Amino acid sequence: MKILRNERGVALIFVLLLSVVALITTGGLLYILSRGGYLSGQMKRYNTALEAGRGGVQATLQVVADKGIDTIGLTNVLIGADLGTKLAGPTGTWGAGVDNSSTIDPLALATYDLRFDLGSYRVYSKIVDTVDGNSGADTGLLKVGVVNTGSGEVTVMNIPYLYTIEELSANQVNPSSTERAKISVLYQY
Repeated sequence: MKILRNERGVALIFVLLLSVVALITTGGLLYILSRGGYLSGQMKRYNTALEAGRGGVQATLQVVADKGIDTIGLTNVLIGADLGTKLAGPTGTWGAGVDNSSTIDPLALATYDLRFDLGSYRVYSKIVDTVDGNSGADTGLLKVGVVNTGSGEVTVMNIPYLYTIEELSANQVNPSSTERAKISVLYQY
């Protein structure tokens, strides 16, 4: 039996293996770069929606403080019929037809209490819970009583209501895209 001493095929196989390793490494790097750009874009869109939501929270709190009346001139405002009920009493007194779930569907009017536009974003707000605070709206003799204030006396801060508010901000053009953010707020008034 004759042994062949030809090594030209080994060099070819070795070069092909190195080429495959280099190709896999290059492909992996390109994939990582493309995913990084995609995630960066997603985060940018989410942060923009989040900032719109934060602005929407400030506008919603102003409407809540004004007892459901838009005094700041919001754009494309829609105030739900149940907002006054939710602002005026605790959750237990709302009645059976008033929605208190935290779900907001932009296509269903009954799932939010307030809708308005901020730039290219639409903000949906919903009060999901109202709790009586430690006092009513009238402070009476809280600040100026008939007894001198002693050093050990603590004045309690007046908090008539605590509201739990859900906020959804979404792009007007494509509300089901990643350009949306949801914020939960506990507001004392």
